[in-house]
Amino acid sequence: MARVYFKAIDSYTKTKEISAAGRELLKRLVEKEKVKLSRKIPLKVHFGEKGNITYISADNYDGIIDYLEEQTITTFYTDTNVLYAGERMTRDKHRKLAKDHGFTRVPVEIADGDHGNDFKEVFIDKKHFKSCKVGKLVGEYDQLLIIAHFKGHMLSGFGGAVKQLGMGCAARGGKLTMHHSSKPKIIRRKCNNCGSCAENCPADAIYVKGKAHKIDLDKCVGCASCIAVCRYKAAKVRWTSINLFKAFGEKLAEYAFAAQKDKSNIYMTFAFNITRGCDCMGKKMKVIMPDLGMLASTDPVAIDKACLDLIDERARKKKFEGRHMLEYAEGIGLGSRKYELVKL
Repeated sequence: MARVYFKAIDSYTKTKEISAAGRELLKRLVEKEKVKLSRKIPLKVHFGEKGNITYISADNYDGIIDYLEEQTITTFYTDTNVLYAGERMTRDKHRKLAKDHGFTRVPVEIADGDHGNDFKEVFIDKKHFKSCKVGKLVGEYDQLLIIAHFKGHMLSGFGGAVKQLGMGCAARGGKLTMHHSSKPKIIRRKCNNCGSCAENCPADAIYVKGKAHKIDLDKCVGCASCIAVCRYKAAKVRWTSINLFKAFGEKLAEYAFAAQKDKSNIYMTFAFNITRGCDCMGKKMKVIMPDLGMLASTDPVAIDKACLDLIDERARKKKFEGRHMLEYAEGIGLGSRKYELVKL
């Protein structure tokens, strides 16, 4: 049974306490789980999209970096480029955004290169994918420290360690294959014809038809950027067609399996600023529940399940969908939904 270490902190405003908890959790995990640390470990993080204010800011990572430096371990921030138009679509813009958001203490390396085309193909032979395209840099290391921000997500139900591992480590071609079947539609009666969806579509797949916009499904890559930017909630995913919601979660789990394959990863999760949407959304979002704290584990499935359970306990009802993804992830050998919660 996996162990998940948990430090309760009731407010995201307690930056110094959060930073110290990161160091404490990582130290405890390494010692109790007898984790052998590599001499150079990438920190897989999310820098937050431009306009987003609820991503986890850089000063909260200081305690984690302090501990690694005390162990004479070299580290750097990493992420992969996104599908949609925005500040994280190319390496130069991505690194500039990271700097603008304060991620300057250690270097920033974009794992899939200038335009998302640098990848390593990992063979997994699963239900949806025989092989997966992960960022080339991800494939070069035998240990990653995956640091997630737990919150909601429009396609997977929630985003935590599995999503940070799967989608976050995928090269652009991998993101494209995961999103391919999750193509959205525009509800004509809600469309205000403002054009923001077309302006932000990376595939040039949205055009005006009459008094509303329409999506060319042959061009659409399923990145959901139109859903993220639409102020009128006119863009929606076509989940009802062929149970795409379930399939997307399974694909995400398979990519997470590929990104973890042959590695001894460490997983840490910030359960603060919990919103319905993800940090890729470049706008202010409402926090939907009180802050919980920080978690750490060597098992990505267990740490996500622990987050969901803590949220359910606090809310007394299910706040997020997507548990089928963890069931599938357990079935393919990514991790275990059974865990012991160790409170610090």
